[in-house]
Amino acid sequence: MNDMAAGKATSALGTADIARVMKLLPHRYPFLMLDRIYDMDGDKSCIGVKNVTINEPFFQGHFPQYPVMPGVLIIEGLAQTAGALCVSSLGEDYKADLVYFMSIDKAKFRKPVLPGDTIHYHVKKIRNRGRVWRFYGDAKVEGKTVAEAEVSAMLANTAEARAFAASASTAGKNG
Repeated sequence: MNDMAAGKATSALGTADIARVMKLLPHRYPFLMLDRIYDMDGDKSCIGVKNVTINEPFFQGHFPQYPVMPGVLIIEGLAQTAGALCVSSLGEDYKADLVYFMSIDKAKFRKPVLPGDTIHYHVKKIRNRGRVWRFYGDAKVEGKTVAEAEVSAMLANTAEARAFAASASTAGKNG
């Protein structure tokens, strides 16, 4: 018995090519760690894709004799995937000026990512409150986990970002 016959509604999962990813996120080369997204299910989950090439600027210094993608950039890719999903779920009219990374927890690195690898960033929402989301992310190459973490992020507009930066600056001078 299929879902329609059982009275359950089915909906197609969303996708985002690089043009749409660039509309969803403020990041740009060389810091955009995401090429496309598929299986977007509202703000619940999706899979982002990053094709890692030897032309990535970080390979010049990490490490020239044995190029390995820095683990923090893999986590950044997970966070960008989650951020794009959040912005997408808010509708085509929503425009986030900034996506602030708020926390990284339970990060683990399992295997190096090398030039020629394709990373699949699997992200699943843990919870959200207002414009703050928390996701579990699992980065995979050829179906094997290379890194995982829980990440939190906040969507902010430019005025909020400036106010936050000003208050942080003042707190640092007074603290």
